[in-house]
Amino acid sequence: MSTILPGAAASVEVFGGLSDASLHPEEAAALGRVSDRRRCEFSVGRTCARRALARIGVPATPILSGPNREPLWPTGVVGSITHCPDYCAAVVALRTQITTVGIDAELHAPLPRGVLNIVATKEEQQSLSALPSIDTCWDRVLFSAKESVYKAWFQIAGSWLGFDDAIVRIDPQRRRFTADLVVATPAIFGRSMTEFEGRFLISDGLILTAVSIGV
Repeated sequence: MSTILPGAAASVEVFGGLSDASLHPEEAAALGRVSDRRRCEFSVGRTCARRALARIGVPATPILSGPNREPLWPTGVVGSITHCPDYCAAVVALRTQITTVGIDAELHAPLPRGVLNIVATKEEQQSLSALPSIDTCWDRVLFSAKESVYKAWFQIAGSWLGFDDAIVRIDPQRRRFTADLVVATPAIFGRSMTEFEGRFLISDGLILTAVSIGV
């Protein structure tokens, strides 16, 4: 994950389980009654996040969830957490260095039948059909890119985007993507956030995507 993130961001990733993953009492209480799988996933994500925070000099602290299940980061910090089977990653950065960041991880496999029609516009589907298809599940790359964009957007706008609110274009040669937002966007430091740029990596059976905006 670190290879597709800016140097000012600190990330921690885990393949498989994490035997010493744990929750703060406040996190455990807020999580409530959930399945063992969900509790394990949540604890690994929070443990990765705290280890990433330590790398930027932020003390360990409970990372609770907001009303939309978003992580509530310490003051002055932006971050993102992602999970998929046998993988978890967290990234954080000081807000003085990065305005927002979003990451996502997906298994490198085609989307289930019918899902692409839900998550992609006709324009995006046409663009995907023109990409070289050998050994790459571009539909899943598109889905992951949108997830990263949505997470980055939420931290600056406080609301979620719909699947049609961001039009993603993939550059397979540069391993990058661009998302054009078709909704009203907030101005950050005098800049209108109408376009997000991100990077992707396909490795070890996973698709990793990341979006960040500097200050």
